[in-house]
Amino acid sequence: MTTALAVLDIALIVAFGILALGQILSMVRLVIGPTPGDRILALDTMVINALGLVVVLGIQQGVQIYFEVSLLIAMLGFVSTVALARFILRGDIIE
Repeated sequence: MTTALAVLDIALIVAFGILALGQILSMVRLVIGPTPGDRILALDTMVINALGLVVVLGIQQGVQIYFEVSLLIAMLGFVSTVALARFILRGDIIE
């Protein structure tokens, strides 16, 4: 039984590392992105990476509230991406 726990711990550490690397690379793309579309895509990717970090943290700690928080992050991330894209394309959010 301890072997399975060790494998899960290693998998969680690897997942944290990969998601953190993805977050850093998205931040770099956000800073040097030549077009506004690249920056919007980088922000959306950062939301997805943050969502993954919250889910992995919930798995590691065994607390279910993190999964509800991840749903809120997903909804807010989607709405904010659509609003930002509409603002850049049209100049206004509400018609």
